Amino acid sequence: MANAKTIKIEQVGSPIRRHLKQRQTLIGLGLNKIGRVRDVPDTPATRGMIAKVAHLVRVVGNEGK
Repeated sequence: MANAKTIKIEQVGSPIRRHLKQRQTLIGLGLNKIGRVRDVPDTPATRGMIAKVAHLVRVVGNEGK
């Protein structure tokens, strides 16, 4: 997928004292420390994961690659 769109997300909250599923979702997104930024593909599955931990992450920008 050479022209796949991506979303840039940054972790802004700590997974400490959160449910296990939320911690696992952060790991699935490639985040595990505050301040980490990651480009993830813009798919419905990824958007669902972001919605699940919306209080812990921030969407930095949308890019069309």
